[in-house]
Amino acid sequence: MIFKDELSKLGVCFNEVMDDRFNKYYSKLVEVNEYMNLTSITEHDEVYNKHFYDSLTILKALGDLKNITLCDVGSGAGFPSIPLAIVRSDINVTIIDALNKRINFLNDLSKYLELDNVSAYHERAEEYQKKKRNSFDVVTARAVARLNILVELCMPLVKIGGLFIAMKGQDGKLELDEAKNAINILGGKVKEVITLDLPDNQGKREIIVIEKVKECPNKYPRAFAKIKEKPL
Repeated sequence: MIFKDELSKLGVCFNEVMDDRFNKYYSKLVEVNEYMNLTSITEHDEVYNKHFYDSLTILKALGDLKNITLCDVGSGAGFPSIPLAIVRSDINVTIIDALNKRINFLNDLSKYLELDNVSAYHERAEEYQKKKRNSFDVVTARAVARLNILVELCMPLVKIGGLFIAMKGQDGKLELDEAKNAINILGGKVKEVITLDLPDNQGKREIIVIEKVKECPNKYPRAFAKIKEKPL
């Protein structure tokens, strides 16, 4: 199985429980996608490569981190959070998304897959940080917004010394140049940029890892409309 072989390159010791959960995840995703717009990708190998494997490339950025708290902002159909929760039971995963029907899907999915390390909430990041500011070891986002917007939404949730990991396509470094001012203002420092090829020539992934080295000023994040209208 190509998926299993590729995961070994990410340090995953694939087992039957994981295999069963990914199979169930794929089936449920395709089933629910018939009446809820979760993904435009439904062909089996594409889902495994472009969603499941792609989500797990975040393991390269996590390195040796274990027993951490992770918040996935704007998770959509559960990427990267659910694949990560499947292969790393030691990670306590929190998912937030602004669309309640997606959160309902993710909570039902977590129960169906018997994942006890996942919690999903109907929240906007700029509101959620009022309750959970400086709370997470790692905050991640995949395909949510441009980096100069994401930084303001996500950095307030990260603990000082923690990481914000943005999963981007091949233009990630261009977005990073655009976001350098925001990163500096919000207490971040670029730790590394990891470039990976997806299996079967499905494209490139750039993972931008930002360490939070100081507190975000209290006036951030602003309301989303202001962030979008005038990024830092």
